[in-house]
Amino acid sequence: MATQTPPTTPPVAIIMGSRSDWPTMKHAADALDRLGVAWEAKVVSAHRTPQRLFDFATGARVAGYKVIIAGAGGAAHLPGMAASMTELPVLGVPVESKALKGMDSLLSIAQMPGGVPVATLAIGEPGAKNAGILAAQILALSDETLAGRLRAFREAQTEAVHETVED
Repeated sequence: MATQTPPTTPPVAIIMGSRSDWPTMKHAADALDRLGVAWEAKVVSAHRTPQRLFDFATGARVAGYKVIIAGAGGAAHLPGMAASMTELPVLGVPVESKALKGMDSLLSIAQMPGGVPVATLAIGEPGAKNAGILAAQILALSDETLAGRLRAFREAQTEAVHETVED
């Protein structure tokens, strides 16, 4: 009788408040892909699906996640609420909003009360990309192979910057 290996949970969860956040949050996934880090994306709204958020955040560690990247726009409560229910590191990405261009999201995520940290990244695509890289850096603390891929990524990034302005 053959035994089936249970599916493994990727180390990074990318959560967002709405499907409309995916064009921004995809940059976190792309950065993780470039570094060879598995991820899973879910729509988990702090306001519209509070039970889904509760179930996800309180069960994230047991499920096998190691880092959570949470993107949200507008009131942007998702990263902070997730952080309040898990001991895993939460990286918050402010998604650009129509009304205030993401400043509302940035302040909602950055202004957490003492004792409930959320690592807050830049607004929009740069923040999402950096969240993916930062998640990989956290995981690389206990994964020397991943640390090597991060070193190679940094070296390639450095080599891509030319010293002169000529083509």
